[in-house]
Amino acid sequence: MTEINEPLVEAPPIVVWPVTPGEPPFRLVEIRGEAVGKAESIVDVVTLAHDAGLVHVDLDDPAVVRWVGGGKYTWAPHHRFL
Repeated sequence: MTEINEPLVEAPPIVVWPVTPGEPPFRLVEIRGEAVGKAESIVDVVTLAHDAGLVHVDLDDPAVVRWVGGGKYTWAPHHRFL
C-alpha cells in the first residue's frame, strides 16, 4: 500500500457563518470549533475573539478567519429573486 504524505491543513481558529435574517441580522461565530456567539458587525467578531483569548485578530488573513457566505463587510441577508 502506498502512503500519500499530504501536508495537514489547519483550519483557521475563527469561522464566521453566513448572515441569518433577523432584527438585526447577525452571523454566528465559532472559535476553535465552538460556537461563541452572534456578531452584528466586524467589531463583534473581534470582541468575541478577544473574549476567547485570541490577541491578534487579522480579519483579512484566511489563516485566522474563514468567512462563509460573504466577506467581512457582508452583514445583510442575500435576497434571491425567482
